[in-house]
Amino acid sequence: MNSSASPAAPLNASSSGLLWYLYPVCAASPYAFVFYYGAKVLNLVVGTPCNVLVVWHIVSRKSDSSTSDVFILNLAILDTYFCLMTPIDLVNRLVIGSGHIWYFLRFSYGVKDSAPLFLMCICLDRYMAVVHPVIFSRVRDNRLRVGVCVVVWGLVLGYGVAKSLVQTIQVQYELFSAIILLAFCIMLFSNISILCVLRRSVAGKEEMHPVKKRAFRMVLIILAIIVVNYLPPVAILPFSARYSFADYRCRILLAVYLLMDLSSSIEPLVYITKMEGCGGGCCGRGEPRNKDGEVEPEHKT
Repeated sequence: MNSSASPAAPLNASSSGLLWYLYPVCAASPYAFVFYYGAKVLNLVVGTPCNVLVVWHIVSRKSDSSTSDVFILNLAILDTYFCLMTPIDLVNRLVIGSGHIWYFLRFSYGVKDSAPLFLMCICLDRYMAVVHPVIFSRVRDNRLRVGVCVVVWGLVLGYGVAKSLVQTIQVQYELFSAIILLAFCIMLFSNISILCVLRRSVAGKEEMHPVKKRAFRMVLIILAIIVVNYLPPVAILPFSARYSFADYRCRILLAVYLLMDLSSSIEPLVYITKMEGCGGGCCGRGEPRNKDGEVEPEHKT
């Protein structure tokens, strides 16, 4: 719920101008803002080109695309937009302080808050592929996934507009909590189910199949991203009333937003490490992949 950290201009104004730490009460310990702004700059420098590369790679692929690429493409577009809003965000926070610009910034925060919906779709797609392969084989048509993306974008844009226009913090918090809790629970269930199926498939065997081993590692990475980037808001925000205004606004909230915002850089980096042509740690030496975009095991003769 990034809008909680984006007050209107009067809240971060002082007699000498704008406060870079937004609230006068944060003057005693403003350094969390340094890390928060640093994360925003990192997203601009690292997240923007990485997400653009992901978009280019998916769009330019003629064949052998994964069924999840439709959702990954939309997530990368969303993260690219959020990263590109960083200069406007920082300039308005530190220099201009325009209340009108905050409307556009709150919209971008709402869009980013809704990003877990696309990550949820990715997890559900992989869940169906691993846990229910027969049903998955019948719904491989990407038109269904495009339709799901249209629905998700409707929710994302609607939530962004609501966050931009509705100034009631309680309403924003309830909407944000519903999105995060729904997405987090579904992502956690999907990935744990995938891990259990993959582990059962190698029960009693000495070695896991190379393709399943890579899938197992990727699911572990996604699960780590979910826990690191999206567990903090789920675990902390419901107990906001227990903290003082200074502790909550000047430290805790910034740490939560920092972790969520960094997902805009972490997620495309994870995808890039799996990109065809970057296999084995050297771009241009890709390994053959199957129709789901996974690396095929080597066949010895």
